[in-house]
Amino acid sequence: MEVSVDRELCEANAVCVGFAPDVFDLDDDENLVIGPVPEEEVERVSQAVTNCPKNALFTTG
Repeated sequence: MEVSVDRELCEANAVCVGFAPDVFDLDDDENLVIGPVPEEEVERVSQAVTNCPKNALFTTG
């Protein structure tokens, strides 16, 4: 699974970080950083994508 973000939609409110902090993070400029998605994080990442308040996250694979 790979995750991408539409930076035009993302407000960096960190809801995704709350669901999967091992995959999502905010950098010093409040930009979303997405790391690799290990197999054991797929469910949490899926929840983060589903619960993004701006629908800014997308999955492939």
